[in-house]
Amino acid sequence: MRIADTEVEDTFAEAFRMRFVRMIVTAHDEHWLQAAATEFCGYGSSVIGCDAEAGVERRLTLEESPDGRPALAILVFGFSADSLGKAVPNRAGQCLMTCPTTAVYDGLTEGDERIPLGKHIRYFGDGFQKSKLLDGKRYWRVPVMDGEFFVAESLHVAKGIGGGNLILQGVTLPDALAGARRAVEALVDLPGIITPFPGGMARSGSKVGSRYKRLLASTADAYCPTLRGTVESRLHPDANYAYEIVIDGVDEAAIRQAMTLSLKAVVGSGIVAVSAGNYGGKLGKFHFPLHGLLS
Repeated sequence: MRIADTEVEDTFAEAFRMRFVRMIVTAHDEHWLQAAATEFCGYGSSVIGCDAEAGVERRLTLEESPDGRPALAILVFGFSADSLGKAVPNRAGQCLMTCPTTAVYDGLTEGDERIPLGKHIRYFGDGFQKSKLLDGKRYWRVPVMDGEFFVAESLHVAKGIGGGNLILQGVTLPDALAGARRAVEALVDLPGIITPFPGGMARSGSKVGSRYKRLLASTADAYCPTLRGTVESRLHPDANYAYEIVIDGVDEAAIRQAMTLSLKAVVGSGIVAVSAGNYGGKLGKFHFPLHGLLS
């Protein structure tokens, strides 16, 4: 299928079942809110090497904010509730409690399981912490040097999906980077999804396995331009650069909508092909055919 100058390959993205939490973070102003989000989401691109995949879902309006202050929602994905139960309190304690003026609320009202948050972090209060019931939910007030860190005792965990993806291929570096930005910017503040890699894009796509036994994944050699002639390349003949946008979402509909918006945004001059990463349908139960996104 060809759209403008771009060949959309007849293939599909293969995604996996994951678990996620939704945290609402508030702060005194936008500066400290962004500082908190940047710190918390850092090193949260892929569970191949990170403790979780994390990103800002969207900014909230002041009417949506639980305490009337600037607020945003963060989605955090992992393969199990247990893994989230380790990663999220650790990140929150190190990155949110330390950030001036922040507070943390549960952004889900239901889920399959729950993980502790303030229940663990409260011990930093060294016995001076206090609990508070608000609308039937328990919070902890941990004394800190600018007042108190107000944090939900626990977070609901729900079933989500990780690994929706598009692989764009450009002729020149400016073309490829511009296409990457269009693909990601089309998703700003879209509910229910995150793009956890730097700037929403990964230059180092991966494949399952490696010639080195200790590695679970290794470089996507079929899309590396420097390996043409060495491996069986999947690059378009005119492509010299490739980037992958990876999308985690709360459900199939959220990922499908995000992939559709990105796909429509990326096609155009300088982007000669768009593909997707999959494993022959053998590993992930969720499949997103590219041509189906455009029908």
